[in-house]
Amino acid sequence: MSTLSEVGDRESWRCWLCDELVDPDASVNSDRGPSLDGGAAPKGKKAPAGTERLAHRACNTRKGAVKPVVAWSPALFVVEPAPIVATVERLGRKGGRELVARCPTRGDADAAAEWLIDRLSRFAPGLAVSTQVEEGGGQFLLTLRAG
Repeated sequence: MSTLSEVGDRESWRCWLCDELVDPDASVNSDRGPSLDGGAAPKGKKAPAGTERLAHRACNTRKGAVKPVVAWSPALFVVEPAPIVATVERLGRKGGRELVARCPTRGDADAAAEWLIDRLSRFAPGLAVSTQVEEGGGQFLLTLRAG
């Protein structure tokens, strides 16, 4: 099992769930303090070493009670954005591509595409993805492709 410092350094001290900075000096008992998420493992088995993820204690606790939610940035202008966690899970299992958002302008779609690639590089670092923006029906469609 990796130490908190090793995982924090590897993930640049960013919470994998909310994507905000984690203070390495904060108390582990604080809601905003650092904690390790044990990583994915088959039921009844331990996760392999090196799969731990850094999270705020509150984010990690909340994830234990319900499926994690990764929010789209409020700075983006996207319509009907797809849920990021479910999309990543499907693309990781099946590959292919999925429509993830609609945007009113090309600039909005390009900004959302750039943000999404950056966010997924931290949320799902093992998943190779690309984005594509297509015009259609007076709007711009943002597609995420695995592989």
